[in-house]
Amino acid sequence: MDGGPFWDPRVTANIHAAGALVWRPSPKDPRVVEIAVVHRPKYQDWSLPKGKLDPGETPVIAAAREVREETGLDCTLGRYLGHITYPIPGHRKLKRVDYWAAQVAGGEFSANSEVDVLTWQPLDRVMDQLSYPMDRQVVRAFTRLPARTSTLLLIRHAKAGRRDRFDGPDDLRPLDRPGQAQARALVPNMLAFGASEIHSADPVRCLQTMQPLADKLGAPIVREPLLSEIGYAAAPDAARERIVSLVSERAVRVVCSQGKVIPDLLAWWAEKDGLTLQPARNRKGSAWVLSFVNGRLVAADHLDRSLSTDVVKS
Repeated sequence: MDGGPFWDPRVTANIHAAGALVWRPSPKDPRVVEIAVVHRPKYQDWSLPKGKLDPGETPVIAAAREVREETGLDCTLGRYLGHITYPIPGHRKLKRVDYWAAQVAGGEFSANSEVDVLTWQPLDRVMDQLSYPMDRQVVRAFTRLPARTSTLLLIRHAKAGRRDRFDGPDDLRPLDRPGQAQARALVPNMLAFGASEIHSADPVRCLQTMQPLADKLGAPIVREPLLSEIGYAAAPDAARERIVSLVSERAVRVVCSQGKVIPDLLAWWAEKDGLTLQPARNRKGSAWVLSFVNGRLVAADHLDRSLSTDVVKS
């Protein structure tokens, strides 16, 4: 697992947490970015919202939940900002906290048992407000790219059993039980990134991977034959042009494709836009969170089938 700018291969954490750098355009001047800093009375410190994962929870879901619980704000996750790892005083334990950028989408702060004050700090003052150097590292990662990015979620279909055990055309091979569970598990994770529209290659296993999300959103699944293995092999340039056209500033689109499409497509995209990709297994049921600025791919964050995080930065 490649954890981004704060990753240390010698360190293994045994306590896992997640949080977010919550930002908004200033109400006084939309060109100014403000960051939420919270005061925790238990520790008498100022920090970014974060908290431990609940049993069975992914870092993505935990980050969104912790922001909501500590701040009362609903946020849309964006690009991954890396993680920090540090020892717990008085214990032989290490804690890892994964962070995402998160734009405010609604809600309102009210004091609670964990946080009694929330302040909005402009970027030129936030460093002085934070109590810990580790939080300042997260802010520095955030400032390496513009605050506002567009997101495209690229999914490899979930498990569908072995091809040689299915008696019928391969495009009709359905998800098996583990695959159905993977498809359901994708839903809350994709919603945390603001998923709003769904596109899919036309094999049944791709469409079925997207069906739980479509049911949750009440949204149609737009079929994308060019993004199937057959369609991509026959017309790769047209397929690439099509997926580039799906990048949107107004919507977060989810695109489901296949294992012989995604690696080649991402390699082409990264080379075109000057991004270096780290190796990823691209397993069934895994996802890429792709971030764009003015249509250019600037970050590619990989969520594997257990939806832990591998990350690549521009």
